[in-house]
Amino acid sequence: MGKGGEGFEGKEQNMAAWLVSINTLKIQPFDLPPLGPHDVRVRMKAVGICGSDVHYLKHMRCAHFIVKEPMVIGHECAGVIEEVGSEVKSLVVGDRVALEPGISCWRCKHCKGGRYNLCTDMKFFATPPVHGSLANQVVHPADLCFKLPDNVSLEEGAMCEPLSVGIHACRRAEIGPEKNVLIMGAGPIGLVTMLAARAFGAPRIIIVDVDEYRLSVAKSLGADDVVKVSTSMQDVDEDVVRIQEVMGAEVDVSFDCAGLSKTMSTALSATRAGGKVCLIGMGHNEMTVPLTSAAAREVDIVGIFRYKDTWPLCLEFLRSGKIDVKPLITHRFGFSQKEVEEAFEVSARGSDAIKVMFNL
Repeated sequence: MGKGGEGFEGKEQNMAAWLVSINTLKIQPFDLPPLGPHDVRVRMKAVGICGSDVHYLKHMRCAHFIVKEPMVIGHECAGVIEEVGSEVKSLVVGDRVALEPGISCWRCKHCKGGRYNLCTDMKFFATPPVHGSLANQVVHPADLCFKLPDNVSLEEGAMCEPLSVGIHACRRAEIGPEKNVLIMGAGPIGLVTMLAARAFGAPRIIIVDVDEYRLSVAKSLGADDVVKVSTSMQDVDEDVVRIQEVMGAEVDVSFDCAGLSKTMSTALSATRAGGKVCLIGMGHNEMTVPLTSAAAREVDIVGIFRYKDTWPLCLEFLRSGKIDVKPLITHRFGFSQKEVEEAFEVSARGSDAIKVMFNL
């Protein structure tokens, strides 16, 4: 289940994109584990590139997760069922599915308490030492494969993974029709958080970034207004004044989708007394922020890690049209050595590349 294994006895050799060293990806054979009674074998059709994938490629680590041996990359994915285990009743061969990439233990206190995303024994696609999903085929638990509605494409199915981050954040921040929202960062996660906040009923959403193009994308996707800021800590007070003027009302909830000292300081200062700041981004492991003044105004700070029980709601938002993720997919590539390398280069440069998608 994402770890490889004794080998898959199929008619074709299963190939995958392996991260073998810094800035080096190679398409090589990938042996799958035996199909368990509650597992399915899925032919991958759409796999997106996440910022963490790029970070692993550039540094062979992400936060405290370190790549110590070659690892298959990728975790935003959707595909078609090719084989089902003997006890699988919910899916059949030919079903199109979106895959939730994390397999929790279901035995620890976090899992039993309903917060399985905090499971310390989580086996998550492309998080060392677990292999990912940028492959021809993978084996995965059936209960983590969600059937796509007829009007939802495989690419949209793969986008359920980043969208889940935004949905989980909106749940943690209790977004609703009475919450005006500020979003720091107009990258992929900032944009899906904006789409999720709108679907949850937020009446006014302002997005802040340093990049003009990404702000224009945010505006085209439905942001009520945007604010371009600098990267300098010296400008925080000035930025806060501009943000509050543009909002035209109090900022009830802020989402920091970058996780930098500057963005978190801005979010804490811009949010009203009694409001909430949700930290999503992990740009810096350590930050210098104005906690004392925020505490004096009883600004609550909540964090998120991955997500839990979000795929059904993601798919319902996509099916109903409340959320449209298609405009976020800006670049598409096939699954060849040359295209894999080029796709990661495009994703790493950012700017006009929002979501880079592989079509396998």
